[in-house]
Amino acid sequence: MNIKLGASLLSWITPLWNAESGKYAIEKTAQAGFDLIEILLPGSMDFDAKTVKKQLKDNHLEAVCSLNLPKDAHIAFYPKAAEKLIKKAIDKVYELETHLLAGVLHGGIGVFTGKPLTENEKEIIADVWCHVADYAQTKSIDIAIEPINRYESYVCNTAENVLELIKKTGKNNLFLHLDTFHMNIEENNFYDPIINSGKMLKHIHVTESHRGMLGEGTINWEEFFSALKKINFEGNLVLENFSSSIPGMQEKVSLWQKSPYNAEELAEGSLVFLKKHLKN
Repeated sequence: MNIKLGASLLSWITPLWNAESGKYAIEKTAQAGFDLIEILLPGSMDFDAKTVKKQLKDNHLEAVCSLNLPKDAHIAFYPKAAEKLIKKAIDKVYELETHLLAGVLHGGIGVFTGKPLTENEKEIIADVWCHVADYAQTKSIDIAIEPINRYESYVCNTAENVLELIKKTGKNNLFLHLDTFHMNIEENNFYDPIINSGKMLKHIHVTESHRGMLGEGTINWEEFFSALKKINFEGNLVLENFSSSIPGMQEKVSLWQKSPYNAEELAEGSLVFLKKHLKN
């Protein structure tokens, strides 16, 4: 397997990027011993890529970017706004001289119609994906799309949902981004979705069932790592667990229980867990 281990900036700061907190997240990720940081781009795209690129270089750290579509860029309702925002994100990825945009790129988080996804909505989404995939292709950038749980979206909840829509586009630079937290709610197990995805799987958020220390929740890690080895996974495993020790984090991600670990303990302990399982 060719795997890079990363941390989301959410391991260190609340979701909204700014220059000072972003620099802090980069430094903490490097100090903890990760290969890369996942930078969640702000919807405003107020992001100085040139400065961030230098900070990454100074800390000997790689980066990937992610974007979670806001409600006002819900593709099925606002396809032009969504396409414009995703293309802006692709521009930032290009300016950083990295090659992956991941995240919730199928619909706005928290938007619901009260009904399942319709065939017409699927066509609208696939059409936008075609346009952004073509745009990304000109900049040698891949896009990985993350299904999330039913309480946050009705569009793509499972790996199969994302793969079905990718197939509609026929584009070869669209991939799957899984997250063990959402898999724990929506998938039958942790083995089959990974096996069925195969080389379409490019990026994974690793986190516990309660967003805490890896190995201390209900995620079936044996199934998970067994499947990764079976498909000879090549991509990123990015830690996305949250600590209430970070000011403002509880409100931002509904983390109402107090974490038993601070941010550093959580990141470093989880990294040890990942390395141990990848060696076995």
